[in-house]
Amino acid sequence: MRAIRPKTRSHTREHIVTIDTDSAPRIMFSGENFVIEDLPVGTRVIYPKRPMTGVANPRAAVRYALNNPEASDPLHAMLRPGMKVTIAVDDISMPLPIMRTPDVRQIVLEIVCEMLADHGVDDVHIIIALGLHRRMHDWEIKRMVGPKVWADYWPDRLYNHDGCDPDGMVVLGKTAHNELVEMNRRVADSDLTIYVNLNFVPMNGGNKSMAVGLCGYESLKAHHHPKAIVESSSFMDPPKSFLSHSFKRQGELVEKTLKVFHIETVLNNKCFDGPLSFLMKNEDDFTESDRLKFQAMKWTLDKLPFAARREIFMRTPAAYEMIACYAGACDPTHDRTIAKQNEQNCVEVDGPADILLMGIPYISPYNVNSKALNPLLVQVM
Repeated sequence: MRAIRPKTRSHTREHIVTIDTDSAPRIMFSGENFVIEDLPVGTRVIYPKRPMTGVANPRAAVRYALNNPEASDPLHAMLRPGMKVTIAVDDISMPLPIMRTPDVRQIVLEIVCEMLADHGVDDVHIIIALGLHRRMHDWEIKRMVGPKVWADYWPDRLYNHDGCDPDGMVVLGKTAHNELVEMNRRVADSDLTIYVNLNFVPMNGGNKSMAVGLCGYESLKAHHHPKAIVESSSFMDPPKSFLSHSFKRQGELVEKTLKVFHIETVLNNKCFDGPLSFLMKNEDDFTESDRLKFQAMKWTLDKLPFAARREIFMRTPAAYEMIACYAGACDPTHDRTIAKQNEQNCVEVDGPADILLMGIPYISPYNVNSKALNPLLVQVM
């Protein structure tokens, strides 16, 4: 196995390394393993920004957002005894990999459920907003929402959305572009829906939350098709995304029809820490200890069968932390979320490149806790 050799001098600017003759080889994910490559001189290597520091008190941050919302009354002012409330919450397609417990969705749900109980709101259901993703297993839901919410609500008042149940869906209308807008019947019949979003990429959250997470196939076929890929500059750049434009039109109809209070949490990009923290570093900055750790890990992965390698990665949750929480009306809440996302994740690159080389990791939104990565979906990553 090749060693990661040290380099003698730096050719680095913030977040971008230009490969020179003495640059260290680069480490890239290759499914459930890594590849090590000496890249051509002149290659620009783009690194993520350093993780922003997580909020000191996530529960306090959530409570502040609920009491100081964007373009909306505080959540407590919207509640009255006897009303019908549905809480919708993102599924585990984000974040990737899954985060350590407590999941931020657990934190938000516990606070919201306590507030509802304090205001005499007893008719409360929690729906996992799957869209048409595969249903979450009971043990996955329990890990995500935490033991208290699980004990209080499962299974009759905590369950997966079923977009394929015609009796469980209603049609809210059509957009000006003739896009059908379906909605979960429980949500449509509620006095208030509270949407709990974990925001990890700019494609998610905002109008997509309700319009996609709680719809059926007739709504999804307006934008989940090849034309959306071809006519989008990037799914992660909403202003230039066919997908996001369609989400927005559908979501705006939902917001005009139903009463919705959005809660959006933003995570940093702290994927690895502790013994694996070297994977967050520029290879030129590796210490001798970092090089030995990687060589030992690579040797071990090379010896293990595929199933064992996959099990190791799937059982290693990320060290993500909440860096912000916003709440209130859909668009102004999401605008603040996207601004924080960009602050953490956007790296400015000067000019285009002729060739893009990317490592493909072991995980995607569609294979969490599964046995393999669907090769047909690699293109959308």
